[in-house]
Amino acid sequence: MMAREPGRTGPAAASDASETMRNPKATKEEKAAAASALSQAADRRTKSGEEAAAEAAETMRNPKATKAEKAAAASTLSQSRPGK
Repeated sequence: MMAREPGRTGPAAASDASETMRNPKATKEEKAAAASALSQAADRRTKSGEEAAAEAAETMRNPKATKAEKAAAASTLSQSRPGK
């Protein structure tokens, strides 16, 4: 059994939150709570800042990206550090 970090969402709760985010019938409030839980989940597959920025830049250049996708990409880019 893996030790859990205090203040982190556990794997089972993160899985439930992920399902809520994909559920088209989930309310805005449910999705907000799920997003909060996911933001606090430990993820071994976390991308480095450079990887996230590169993917975000690609999304910004993609003419088929939705407005929401571009907004998320812009947020990621605004948090990246140039030259790091």
